[in-house]
Amino acid sequence: MQEFFLEKHRIKINMKAITMGEDLIVIISGGDSPHIGCVTLSTPRPSLLNSKVISSTTSVLNLVGHKDDEAARYVSNEISSKLNKNVVVTCGIHIDNITAEEIEITLKLIRELTETLVQKLKIVGM
Repeated sequence: MQEFFLEKHRIKINMKAITMGEDLIVIISGGDSPHIGCVTLSTPRPSLLNSKVISSTTSVLNLVGHKDDEAARYVSNEISSKLNKNVVVTCGIHIDNITAEEIEITLKLIRELTETLVQKLKIVGM
């Protein structure tokens, strides 16, 4: 298992990655009350624009009223296409009275954590 954590001001995001054979499960949580807000499944495939490039197709299951799908979809697509793996992401971040600026900070931290995870998994040969 790989686990990473980033924090900026009152935004705290945790990302865990668990291997399941050749596949990967990623759990993103944080804020005042972590939960399951969205689950995605990404499968790698040749890009529709250039068959020599790996892209991915993502399915999304989102709980009503939750907005975790943007983050989950990004992480799932990014990891699946960069590592050529099936990836499941579950994401649930809740921050009381979050501002628009804090939403941007949250997404930035998630992008940073995703890049760190991809690089780490490439090093270990995942």
